[in-house]
Amino acid sequence: MDVVLDEATWRTREAAHHERVDAWITPHLDRAHRGEKHPVHDFLFTYYSHRPAQLRRWHPGVGVALVGDAPHRHWTDYRVGDAGAEVDLARVLARRGDAIRYLTDLLRATAERRPMFGCFGLHEWAMVYRAGEIRHESWPLRLSPDALADVVETTPLRCTHYDAFRFFTPAAVPRNTLQLTRDAMPAHEQGGCLHTNMDLYKIAYKLTPLIPSELVGDCFELARDIRELDMRASPYDLAELGYPPVPIEIDEGRQAYVCAQREFADRAALLRAQLIDIGARLGADRLRDARSPVPGDAPWNSPI
Repeated sequence: MDVVLDEATWRTREAAHHERVDAWITPHLDRAHRGEKHPVHDFLFTYYSHRPAQLRRWHPGVGVALVGDAPHRHWTDYRVGDAGAEVDLARVLARRGDAIRYLTDLLRATAERRPMFGCFGLHEWAMVYRAGEIRHESWPLRLSPDALADVVETTPLRCTHYDAFRFFTPAAVPRNTLQLTRDAMPAHEQGGCLHTNMDLYKIAYKLTPLIPSELVGDCFELARDIRELDMRASPYDLAELGYPPVPIEIDEGRQAYVCAQREFADRAALLRAQLIDIGARLGADRLRDARSPVPGDAPWNSPI
């Protein structure tokens, strides 16, 4: 056991986490109650499987014991030790060791690959290219279908992220420089990609309760900020919601996009390094040597 928190200390951290997260989840829950949709911020609660209540629940991370009447003593993957309630690391590794190994390897592969900044956010354009229907049908497109198609047809599609590529229209798929697959994700993920950096949130919550909830919150906040740029650079007109476009169809917009993309890549690199460090300390290298490989799809998509 590395750290023991008295009850006053951990309750203060828990309350701070609740206050931070409530600012994100309360508007979403209020909209859901009214039957309203938000094309930017709802994505983080609909695309990702982590529910608002799960994001709000505070965890201290592995190696921390909570003194006093901590509710954690009754939660899955916890035990009561001599110092207090703590994560049951042996139980977690026995049940989820393969996934921890996979996620840590994916993080390392991404960190070691040179970031790329030449995609200009065209994945959102490829998702509506020559399509009969559009994903956010309640919001107009900024360009006509022909003008939108011209942007896609005159600019190379360089998407490296499978979970964006899989939503490309059939007409857009062969235009991408890479034909991506789920199993090949570790070979292509790179730290300049907006969606790769948004998915740090997915990795963080999949590593819960092994990592502190403050780090999960940091990853969520990054994803939330990136999502705004993602949709501002899309072909949708969301100015009415307070999101002026980043017009990547012209040079000025592309320069603004790359500048913001680089800033997000720097933020993501710091969070990725923290997650890698935790994975290493959990013994991911030993897990890699001791356990057989698992299909890439299982640890990425399953609610571990």
